[in-house]
Amino acid sequence: MKKLSVLLLMMITCGELFAQSYHLTSPDKNTKVDISTTDSITYSVTYKNTVVMLPSAISLNLDKGILGKLAKVNNVAKNTVNNTLHPLYGKAATLQDNYNQIVINFNNNFSVIFRAYNEGMAYRFITGIKDSVKVLSEQASFNLPGTPSATWAETTNYTAWELPYIEHSTIESIKNNTRALTPALFAYQPSNIKVVVAEADLFDYPGMYIQKQGAGFKGNWAQYPAKTVMGSWGNFVSVVKQREDYIANTKGTRSYPWRVVMVTDDDKTLLNNQLIYKLATPSVLKNTAWIKPGKATWEWWHDAMLPGADIPSGMPNRNTVLYKYYVDFAAKNKLEYLMVDAGWSNNYDVKKVLPRVDIKEVISYAKSKNVGVFLWAVAVPLLNDLDKNLDFIKSLGAAGIKVDFFDRDDQQVAGWMEKIAKAATKRELMIDFHGCGKPTGMQRTYPNIVNYEAVRGEECSKWDYTANPQHHLTFSFIRMLGGPLDYTPGSMRNATMETFKPVDPGLPSSLGTRCHELAMYVVFDQPFAMLSDSPTEYEKYPDIMKYLSAVPTVFDETKVLDGKVGQYAVIAKKKDKNWFVGAMTNWDERKVNIDLSFLTPGKTFQADVYADDADANKTATSYTCKTITVTNKTKMDLNLAKGGGAAIYIHL
Repeated sequence: MKKLSVLLLMMITCGELFAQSYHLTSPDKNTKVDISTTDSITYSVTYKNTVVMLPSAISLNLDKGILGKLAKVNNVAKNTVNNTLHPLYGKAATLQDNYNQIVINFNNNFSVIFRAYNEGMAYRFITGIKDSVKVLSEQASFNLPGTPSATWAETTNYTAWELPYIEHSTIESIKNNTRALTPALFAYQPSNIKVVVAEADLFDYPGMYIQKQGAGFKGNWAQYPAKTVMGSWGNFVSVVKQREDYIANTKGTRSYPWRVVMVTDDDKTLLNNQLIYKLATPSVLKNTAWIKPGKATWEWWHDAMLPGADIPSGMPNRNTVLYKYYVDFAAKNKLEYLMVDAGWSNNYDVKKVLPRVDIKEVISYAKSKNVGVFLWAVAVPLLNDLDKNLDFIKSLGAAGIKVDFFDRDDQQVAGWMEKIAKAATKRELMIDFHGCGKPTGMQRTYPNIVNYEAVRGEECSKWDYTANPQHHLTFSFIRMLGGPLDYTPGSMRNATMETFKPVDPGLPSSLGTRCHELAMYVVFDQPFAMLSDSPTEYEKYPDIMKYLSAVPTVFDETKVLDGKVGQYAVIAKKKDKNWFVGAMTNWDERKVNIDLSFLTPGKTFQADVYADDADANKTATSYTCKTITVTNKTKMDLNLAKGGGAAIYIHL
């Protein structure tokens, strides 16, 4: 019997060894991944018996050979993982990390790992090569069947992520070689299947774009910089003038980024899909007590103008007295932070504080009021002497830094971002990355990264019409899959499409209703959230400040009540014993039903309901606020105006 068992084991092992195809299924059995290793490595994906990815080839082209072509399998290992994750912060206190995995080890020192989750699938290369290697190119194919529509942010460069989304009714209309940011979404009708192509766990490697290639799509990466000069904004941005003939020069033994394909036939799940976070490297920090997300008052969006205040204001008056006014506003309204943007120091040397503001005094005053301070800095000058610059910022007493103008996501800049994040942890400084590529999970590895921009945000309402409700209801389902975003909401000067006009300099307004703007604090994932408008504007509306003071930036639980890509979203989030509901629509007026069955049975709550008023289609600032008694049996219908929304604060 023992000899027979050994023989059977050998037969199974040999069967795996010489197999040319392997199969993987998600825990819920909906997603199936078929892998072939015959002449090249290919994968295909089926969702609920519908093919959503045709056989797509993958490989790494190194200076030491191509990994994935005519490779022979050494051995194969399969396993199932079902863990509970406990994020330091986010939209859930716990996450179920459940997947089936296959590791295919090849005979020339590399492996490919495939995973199948309920949310989608992912694969990555792992190499064990001596010394360093140059990655000349990578083959990541995404061969979609049929002619789905595409919603993505197109780009002709490798320097911008604050882009509007374009919708193509069919991928056939996309010109060959057109490039777009990831995540990118493809949709099939009438099945309503959505396929999202993305990446995760990006370290020491360029960010992935996708590019139209014939009937399918391929990954695309910026080549490594060979020559850079200072230029662009303020002459303090590193601009690439010449590139190498490779995309990365890296360690021979390493894990490469995950290539991710998310699949669903229920749009709502995209608003709570945290696959990229789950794929990311776990936190490297042991002590995280100093990392405290929160809301911030901020001067830049409204040009530091305080209409009605008893002190001089405006950009020329960004001095000690003015910033103390913002600190007092934050303290009075239980905001955790003041964000001090560009103008407190020399753009080329943060150690040269401008004489108009005693920033150390401002920070000391803020601490006495239990308010922390973030300070803005430019990436390249900060990096020129990173340790001394961060030591100086820490010596001022700052809680964090907003690092701006990376303006690239090639391998060099990916290294810069990790270097800054790592150095900041040693000084217990939080980070808000701006002018940067999209997040891919580094915020899990370095949880002091409390936000990323990488979105066409409210700042653009100063210049054009692109930051609008249609945009909001698009990127929430796509860009937000990568991680948190610094949209900088909070406008109290709200406008319809007919009444809106960009204003810069001066006091800007935003597209959409006031309640649409309030709902952003629930719908958007933003651990470090701005109140972008003037304190004197908020002070006119105590009812709104009650909500903005109460709404947290991190939550214990998230329930997506309803949603449709590009159309509307209704989300409920819980923190401690309180619930917050946000509802947003595009330019279509609609009625939404809010079912409060998620509330604790047998308990009675008070609900402060902020909703579009009857005339909000014409007067976007018009809203109603009422407090009602609710239970888990309560259902309410809310009318959302064009570009409208609603926000509900539910408390005992």
